[in-house]
Amino acid sequence: MLTSKVDSSRGFSRFNLNSALERNLRSAGYDEPRPIQLETIPAVLEGRDVLGLAQTGTGKTAAFALPILNNLLESRRRRGTRVLVVAPTRELAIQIDGEFRKLANSTPIRTVVIYGGISERPQIQKLRRDPEVIVACPGRLLDLFGKGEVHLDRVDTLVLDEADHMFDMGFLPDIRRIIAALPENRQSLLFGATMPREIRRLAERVLQRPFRAELNHSVPAQTIDHALYSVREERKMEMLRYFVSQEDFVSAI
Repeated sequence: MLTSKVDSSRGFSRFNLNSALERNLRSAGYDEPRPIQLETIPAVLEGRDVLGLAQTGTGKTAAFALPILNNLLESRRRRGTRVLVVAPTRELAIQIDGEFRKLANSTPIRTVVIYGGISERPQIQKLRRDPEVIVACPGRLLDLFGKGEVHLDRVDTLVLDEADHMFDMGFLPDIRRIIAALPENRQSLLFGATMPREIRRLAERVLQRPFRAELNHSVPAQTIDHALYSVREERKMEMLRYFVSQEDFVSAI
C-alpha cells in the first residue's frame, strides 16, 4: 500500500477539477482541502483503489465525492448507475447524498439515496430514471436488488464508507453479497476510522494495490470539541439541560 504527502498551498485548484465542480466548491464555501482530501483526491482521480482511515468530521465524504463526480463529468460515455456508495446508517446515507447533490449542482449527474424504514415506492421511481450515483444502506439495497429494481452491472466505482461501523452493526455478510453482484473490473474505495481485523481482511479482498491514506486517528478530530465530565447518575439530566441552554450551544453528540 502506497502513501504520499501533498502540499495544500494551491487549494482545490491543484486538482484541475471540472469547472462546474470548482464553482460549486466556491458556492459551498470550500476554500482549502482537508488533509484526507489532499491525500486521496489525486489517487481517486487516477482511478486507483483507496483505503482511507480518518475520523468522522475530517472531510471524508468530499474526499471521494469530488473526484468521483469529476470522473463522471469527464467520461459520460454511457448511461446507468456507475457509482455505488454503501453506508451503515440512514443518517449517513442521507448526508452523503446531500454532499453529492451539493457538489453536483447544475450538472447532469443524478443521485438517489435508498434506505429502509420508509416506503420503497418513491425510491424505486427514482431508480428507474437510471441515476449515475446510488447511495444506499445494505438492507434496502439488497432488497431492491433482489426485486430487480437495482442494476449493478454497470457500476465501475464502489465506495464503502464507515466500513468499521458496518462490521460493528453486523452488515459484513450483506457487504459480501453486494460485492459479489458487482463487476470485478471496478475502482473500490474503502473508508473508516479504524481497521479491525475483519475489515482489513475485507480490504485485502476488495482493494487492488490500494493507495493508503491514514490520518492520525488516535486524537480527536480537529473539527470536533471533545470533553468528559464526571457526574453522578441522578444529575446527568440536570447537566444536559444546563449545557443545551447555553447561548453558545449549537450542536452535540
